[in-house]
Amino acid sequence: MIPGLCGKSEMIVKEEDLVSQLGGVAVDVLSTPKLIQLLEAAAIEAIQIFIPVDQISLGTDVKIKHLSATPLGMKVTANAILERIEKNRLFFMVDAYDEKEKVAEGEHERVLISKERFLQKVEKKRKG
Repeated sequence: MIPGLCGKSEMIVKEEDLVSQLGGVAVDVLSTPKLIQLLEAAAIEAIQIFIPVDQISLGTDVKIKHLSATPLGMKVTANAILERIEKNRLFFMVDAYDEKEKVAEGEHERVLISKERFLQKVEKKRKG
């Protein structure tokens, strides 16, 4: 894996992606949690083929500015560029555009870890 890898993810804003689905705010625009999910998907797309089969990539940090509202039915495209790698930590610059303008920009961090160890930890936590 090397800096410079790029990923892209796209979506059409659907009913379940709206702020109004979160409750309390009757606004039919793309919610920030769904936007973050799209940005994460772009980062995963950039590195997916380089991840060893015994490892997984997990998001650990997201710092974004949600710059503009995107209405129901509009297409949104997220982009991620792997900026640097520090041991098992991967740092991405991310942004997103709808059909009219830039709607988000920021940073996203992911870590590469052992899939088996992670699943063991989750199972131990589940069992209490």
